[in-house]
Amino acid sequence: MHLPLNALRAFEVSARHLSFTRAALELNVSQAAVSQHVKNLEDRLKVPLFRRLPRGLALTDEGLALLPVLAQSFERIGQVLDQFDDGRAREVLTVGVVGTFAVGWLIPRLRDFQLRHPFVDFRLFTNNNRVDIAGEGLDYAIRFGDGAWHGTEAQALLAAPLSPMCTPALGALLQAPDDLAGQVLLRSYRADEWVQWFAAAGSACPVLRGAVFDSSLTMAEAAAQGAGIALLPVRMFARELQQGRLVRPFAAEVSNGRYWLTRLKSRPVTQAMLAFNAWLLEAGAR
Repeated sequence: MHLPLNALRAFEVSARHLSFTRAALELNVSQAAVSQHVKNLEDRLKVPLFRRLPRGLALTDEGLALLPVLAQSFERIGQVLDQFDDGRAREVLTVGVVGTFAVGWLIPRLRDFQLRHPFVDFRLFTNNNRVDIAGEGLDYAIRFGDGAWHGTEAQALLAAPLSPMCTPALGALLQAPDDLAGQVLLRSYRADEWVQWFAAAGSACPVLRGAVFDSSLTMAEAAAQGAGIALLPVRMFARELQQGRLVRPFAAEVSNGRYWLTRLKSRPVTQAMLAFNAWLLEAGAR
């Protein structure tokens, strides 16, 4: 059965308002036009959809059955049409990002990406570097490591050397790496980071007794609140340095990985993915 879209729309709006007059105002047509559209629809269906009452309209059982189907359909059409921007369909881009990179680098620059690529409907999900790209339905994952993840293609983004960071008051007590021996050294789940840093600084690593964190963000916040000294990717905490919440007492640093843009090799590349990839490389170079 071929039914005119205008008639279906006239019925749906009239049914929501239970008024031809208010439906006409919403559709910007005359009340008579709305009434005629609904009458034509009823004639085609061979059933009444409204009971015309002295003070308005009431839906018949047939009208009650038809309304939710049409309402959902028109809502879905509207959602799809909303995806078009400047004549181009919007594309959803779902990216999982290790929280440190998201807060320390990506979010401050995200507005630039959105202005340059308005057709991308960006979805950001943060994690603590443990991510299941397939299971979470991600287009990309930005994570820290050596770039070797099974079944994925990895593109190097940014180096992230680690160096101790702490409150200014605590930093004032530190003159040499050996001074760290009497301090609380906060640790990440990567157990060898402090050992590698002390080796790079030419000093023996003391016994480590500080709390263990699964996120550099929470470890940095603990350090900023005076809980100890954290070994952090300094580049991701430039804002804390500028604000004076954290200081970097030593120049020595160690690198045991970098940030990578990764995707499943089996994942087809979309225009939104290409745009994000190119923007990341450009922004990183800047």
